[in-house]
Amino acid sequence: MSANPVVPTNFIQEIINEDLKNNTYGGRVHTRFPPEPNGYLHIGHAKSICLNFGLAKKYGGLCNLRFDDTNPSKEEVEYVQSIINDVKWLGFDWDDRMFYASDYFDQLYEFALKLIRDGKAYVCDLSPQEIREYRGTLTQPGKESPYRNRSVEENLDLFQRMKAGEFPDGSRVLRAKIDMASPNLNMRDPVLYRIMRATHHRTGDKWCIYPMYDYAHPLSDALEGITHSICTLEFEDHRPLYDWVLEACGFGPGRPKQIEFARLNLTNTVMSKRKLRLLVEKGYVSGWDDPRMPTISGLRRRGYTPEAIRDFCDRIGVAKSNSTVDIALLEHCIREDLNTRAQRAMAVLRPLKVVIENYPEDQVEELVAENNPEVPEAGTRKIPFSRVIYIEQDDFMENPPKKFFRLSPGQEVRLKYAYIIKCERVVKDEQTGEIIELRCTYDPETRSGAGVSRKVKGTLHWVSAAHAVPAEVRLYDYLLLDDKEEEETEGDDFLAKLNPASLVTLTNCLVEPSLAGAAPGSRYQFLRQGYFCVDPDSANGKLVFNRIVGLRDSWAKLQKE
Repeated sequence: MSANPVVPTNFIQEIINEDLKNNTYGGRVHTRFPPEPNGYLHIGHAKSICLNFGLAKKYGGLCNLRFDDTNPSKEEVEYVQSIINDVKWLGFDWDDRMFYASDYFDQLYEFALKLIRDGKAYVCDLSPQEIREYRGTLTQPGKESPYRNRSVEENLDLFQRMKAGEFPDGSRVLRAKIDMASPNLNMRDPVLYRIMRATHHRTGDKWCIYPMYDYAHPLSDALEGITHSICTLEFEDHRPLYDWVLEACGFGPGRPKQIEFARLNLTNTVMSKRKLRLLVEKGYVSGWDDPRMPTISGLRRRGYTPEAIRDFCDRIGVAKSNSTVDIALLEHCIREDLNTRAQRAMAVLRPLKVVIENYPEDQVEELVAENNPEVPEAGTRKIPFSRVIYIEQDDFMENPPKKFFRLSPGQEVRLKYAYIIKCERVVKDEQTGEIIELRCTYDPETRSGAGVSRKVKGTLHWVSAAHAVPAEVRLYDYLLLDDKEEEETEGDDFLAKLNPASLVTLTNCLVEPSLAGAAPGSRYQFLRQGYFCVDPDSANGKLVFNRIVGLRDSWAKLQKE
């Protein structure tokens, strides 16, 4: 490590700096990211990933990836693999330090035997409901279990028989013997082990007893030599239990230190893993990687970049108290990132046919278009122009209001990279009265880049009818209508706040021919429309685009104001 002092930028770094100054851990900084493999990671986990791996990098230390796989009834290999993929995609590497709490099941069992021998744990026969009733409340102390004073010999015998599978699921638990009158409910003889016959994704059916998270987690940290156990604020009340477990199991000075920081809450966003799982299982979304989901997989499929997510996590910082971040900041980060890297393209999402009557019928011109005006070295591309084109339906109004600078009868507009055209006539469906075609004329002296000074106020994007490529475009909006934190809604009532228009699928879109064969994951700025990404559903000549984000940046506007 460098001898130069590290300038603190948040309270966690201040704690680490003090530990380094006092040589608490022999100059080491060793963190870990410890997800439970019971679902896919979301944007809140991304904050924790960036924090833990970022701190290790900043201090020249190490960061482990560890799966806290202590509840096989909810864990799957699919979730393990998705977590591995997500952490790698975000740009972080754990080298050879990928662990599982299940790696330590034998050692955790031996620690439990030690607690029993030391008179610090006992087997309890109360039912889960009775344990809750005996626990007490925030204002009333709990009552001691009638099984609390079993002898060491009886507890050892019962616990070993629990392990051997002699008792039914849920019939007995191992509890810590701490203090049923503690003002902290977590210290009122918490459960350490429960009986559960469930096949574990790594250990199979070897075990029928499984450790509880609050017992396995601190011991896994200690066994891995973790120095700073960083977790979210809801675990603050669990810290005394974390320390009790480590001390009772013989870990003295230099044991891991738990530090809590505020979790990420995001407006218009479901951030509870349980609720996200419900959305998947009930079919409200197409899967964990649905682009409306705040999962890292969903954000990746939608078109977000790891750079944008890391930038977002850096900007929101690390705080001690909970708050809610406006999702507009996340959207600002992806716009900032894609503004310089996404190639521009023209796409018409809701086509309206335009026939340029004085343009030669058999003529096709190749016009020059910029690939990215923000990056001159990105070069140019050729776009075909012909007599029949398509524009957006919204870019024409038959009876426009004042200050409507797009196309209307008798009005002129410029076609991007092309000519000025004028609407001469409107063609309607005789039965429905719907506008189906515009008849226009063009001024051949106004070709873009030809030096003609005549200007008009409106500029439209377009595609050539004969050359355009068909595409499906999926327009995504917020999953929640309410911009408040979804955790304020109890139970499953949040389902009533789901946005019925969170996905609009347009199947008759047309894009410029340069996008033919675009690879899944390719990102573009569709002129005047927003940023879009090619979806993995694109195959066999079919193009499917996801809208990542629109062009309007409310966060940037707010910052200016």
